Amino acid sequence: MIKDALEGKPLRHPLHPFLVHFPIGLFTLSLILDLISLWYPLDGLYRGAFYAIVLGVICSLTAAIPGFADFLDIRKDHPAKPKARLHMILNLIMVVTFAIDAWVRGQDLFFLRTPILPLLLSILGVLLLSISGYIGGAMIYDDGIAVGRHRRRTRTPPETIGIALPPTMRAESATGAQMIAVADADSVSEGESLRVDLSGTVIAVVKLDGAFYAFQEFCTHRFGPLSEGCLKEGQVECPWHGSRFDVRTGKVLHGPAKVDLKTYPVRVCQGKICVELAATAAKATPTQV
Repeated sequence: MIKDALEGKPLRHPLHPFLVHFPIGLFTLSLILDLISLWYPLDGLYRGAFYAIVLGVICSLTAAIPGFADFLDIRKDHPAKPKARLHMILNLIMVVTFAIDAWVRGQDLFFLRTPILPLLLSILGVLLLSISGYIGGAMIYDDGIAVGRHRRRTRTPPETIGIALPPTMRAESATGAQMIAVADADSVSEGESLRVDLSGTVIAVVKLDGAFYAFQEFCTHRFGPLSEGCLKEGQVECPWHGSRFDVRTGKVLHGPAKVDLKTYPVRVCQGKICVELAATAAKATPTQV
């Protein structure tokens, strides 16, 4: 319940991206006031910058709480996990920098021009803020973090199942297709999915209406993870931008995607979900996000 609230699920909008606007604005305002004081040494500019920094630190710590909840929600094998870790570290360094800046300024609030030390600390803090903000934006726009999180009503795969292909399929001269066991059939409930990496070929396996289907993991529009998408009425909906595909044929049923998905034959053999993979497909390594 608490984690859902921190992620903004009751509001159907992530909290962290909303809250970070306040420290960004306050820290930027403090630097602007500092720069103005260098050319127009007016009483109150230095104090205004100090109060903006103090309030910015408070807002940063507030935004960090739902931000950490979002960080924990990123699966371990997601390509954005290292970016998220760097984003968090830079933010912590930035907050410490501005906290030191506020302490230095608090020793004397009646300068007309901002002294060099607090000015340099503010410039460093804003630089760290800018770099961290760029990384945060890349996580959203390039990696889909915090995008479409409310569309799935069943559990999503917490991690990718990595399976090494048999030597007969890894050989350069390999031809034909083989059935590869990926999981126990009873481990997947109705409406749930798996994400499987077959030596570079990443596949989503889903169970709908008692049958199993397999198709490429990444949406043909902007590479959204289809194993995390909503499953209903024989369709999978991309959790990022809402493209829908027929799980049986891979055909696009609703855009913005225009290219059909690649699908893979699936059978249940001795209680195992088996996906048919051609040797040529096993050698190809798709682009992942």
